[in-house]
Amino acid sequence: MNHSDIAAMDVDEQHNEDDDPFLQFVDYAISTCKAYSSGVTPAILLSELSQAWAENQRSGNSKKKRPECINQLQKKHKRVKLPNTITIDSIYEKNFLSLTSVLEVVIVDAFLLPGTNFYMLTLGDFWSSNTIDLYLHRRFYDLADLTNGILRKGREAFLTGCYLRTSGGSGRLRLLPTEYLLIILDEDEDDDAMLLGAQFCSDSLSSISIDAVNQGVSYSLYARIESIGSLEIQGKFGSLQRKQIDLVDNDNFRVKFLLWGDQVVLANLFSVGSWLALDRPYVSSSADSTLNSSEEICLEYGSVTQLYMVPFVRHEEQVPVASTQNHYQGSKLLTAVDPSQGPKVSQVTLPCDSRGAIDFSNYPFRLFVADLRDKMTCISIYGVVTNIKKINNQESTFSLRIEDITGGIWAKLHFSKSWSLRKISIGHTIYIAGLTCSLAKHKSIEVSWREKERGSFFVNLSCLPSLLNSSCLHKSSTLSDLSEKCSNTHVCRIWLDQIEHCHVNLRYCHASCGHIATKNVGFSCNFCACCCDDDIVRSFHLKVTIADNTGKVVAWCTGHMATELLQISPDEFFDLPEEEQIMYPSSLEHEKFIVALVNSKRDGYGTIEGLSLEDDISNWEITQALKSD
Repeated sequence: MNHSDIAAMDVDEQHNEDDDPFLQFVDYAISTCKAYSSGVTPAILLSELSQAWAENQRSGNSKKKRPECINQLQKKHKRVKLPNTITIDSIYEKNFLSLTSVLEVVIVDAFLLPGTNFYMLTLGDFWSSNTIDLYLHRRFYDLADLTNGILRKGREAFLTGCYLRTSGGSGRLRLLPTEYLLIILDEDEDDDAMLLGAQFCSDSLSSISIDAVNQGVSYSLYARIESIGSLEIQGKFGSLQRKQIDLVDNDNFRVKFLLWGDQVVLANLFSVGSWLALDRPYVSSSADSTLNSSEEICLEYGSVTQLYMVPFVRHEEQVPVASTQNHYQGSKLLTAVDPSQGPKVSQVTLPCDSRGAIDFSNYPFRLFVADLRDKMTCISIYGVVTNIKKINNQESTFSLRIEDITGGIWAKLHFSKSWSLRKISIGHTIYIAGLTCSLAKHKSIEVSWREKERGSFFVNLSCLPSLLNSSCLHKSSTLSDLSEKCSNTHVCRIWLDQIEHCHVNLRYCHASCGHIATKNVGFSCNFCACCCDDDIVRSFHLKVTIADNTGKVVAWCTGHMATELLQISPDEFFDLPEEEQIMYPSSLEHEKFIVALVNSKRDGYGTIEGLSLEDDISNWEITQALKSD
């Protein structure tokens, strides 16, 4: 597929029908490389991607079979699918439904089960040809009147926390009642606009009073979802879950909406930027909810609470195709550009998030450092690591400098606890997705990445297990091709030489980040500065001369790569007598390997905190090694 074909795709339709498909396929390709550690071929990659693409497109084959009310709504459907959303077709395929799964449905029919007073809803969705029946929970019966109820044919709703009743005598799957149903409203529809105006605009967040609640007053409130907190564990024995949603109204008054226990799955139905209408929420004091907050009151999902939502719909912007697309192809600088060739597209349409930042997860071209601007999110970058720093007094925040052929940036990495990306060193080529760009106070571009953010992805390509065995992933080099100015990862066939100059050192390393740990009272990692008594392993630090028919190079390596070259584990080596430790390397002379080499010289950056000075003995690090015949 060429650039013109990709750019011609309807990006908006893709984003509606699938969640970030471009990022999904990049993730899928890299996951395939990890799964096939013995090596991949173009045929394997194409086969796996073809299968993923077929599954991704499967929903498009059933549009003509859907009920007409869904087809009518589809024409104005511009929402992005929620992260946990599954389709009705997939329920039938797998005969399984998780309690945390989300169904974004359209009511196709509402009826009473014959001979009973049980309300049933027949549900469809925008991606399926099948429908499924739901036993409606009694808390929603007031909304399901067959004549005037809001839960009628053509109404959209989100639901979660569903149990699946598998096929019995009826031969059909059905959903058992769930309390976690969210009714979707459309402000452009007259009936919905009247409902919002009549029921939810008389009360404001600032008007809520605990005294009034104690006298029996109930509220109907309307506010925007500003943020959705992470899952918290409460209680003496850590047995109670809590989730906090921050709401803000048009008067900029804020209040917290709390979900407890099983209710936390409701948060899967919410999206930042959407407007939430709460009818008769339970009102409590912050003190009663053990909430450290300046606000006096908070809201909860009570036994009679009904929830409605006007979902956030992403606006779109026309984004010019980056100028780098006219000059760079892959990672090579073109010596000449023929203006009559190449992509004819000058701009693409991309969605914006709730903060107005443009979402680049569907951008159909490679982005370079020079392309980064303010208000960009979900950015993916390939580059070489040239520096790593730990942010002072911030245990879980690091700065990583990434460079490509257009320039360099500092990216601030925010981890949930501490560094979790295994070993990353200077010269390693990485792929990082989920970056966000914003304008700092000093008017420069600030780039950040959060480990648990949706769409965040990080892979060290220099240490990819399948790299050495996959000719489609690299171009073979000789040692004479190595250059101090070159930042690529080189794959070479070598043998161990001048083994008498080999240096083998044993160290303790922090397993999570691969760097040296120092023992004082306990073990402390020199790099990420965390206490790591329970995460310590013995590791080699090896300096060795490697050679091929074109030259010789002194290189260094640690961890698994050193173990592969020495063909002995650190613990086994440690148990050898001292004389045998000294003599052991001599048995390896002229052993042949395939290795990946990167330039680890830190030109212009000095010594990096937490990395051993011994790493400066050579400019070349071995990041992958495999014994060869």
